[in-house]
Amino acid sequence: QVQLVESGGGLVQAGGSLRLSCAASGRTLNIDNMAWFRQAPGKEREFVACINWLGATTSYAESVKGRFTASRDNAKNTVYLQMNSLKPEDTAIYYCAKSHVYGDTCWRAIGDYDYWGQGTQVTVSS
Repeated sequence: QVQLVESGGGLVQAGGSLRLSCAASGRTLNIDNMAWFRQAPGKEREFVACINWLGATTSYAESVKGRFTASRDNAKNTVYLQMNSLKPEDTAIYYCAKSHVYGDTCWRAIGDYDYWGQGTQVTVSS
């Protein structure tokens, strides 16, 4: 069983930055692809970014490309999402997730992920 716990969310002004962390417990995740999703009020959960097991491959939603960076520290069993140049439309609950699809490519579909954290709220004021 894998437990994922996100942290680092909060209230920030537009243009500001936040760094989210996702700490895993239960077993090591050094062979697992990981991702970040978000869900805004009244909207469906959407893909934000993913990172492969080695940290060598990442993929981003167009809306965050160039502003967000996913990374990981397998020694700490932790995945990160650095968010810069935040916009009010980035306001959402952010979730990290572990993929059940193995390999060097990370994927964007919700169905490719089997363990989820409880989420952390990010609010960007204008």
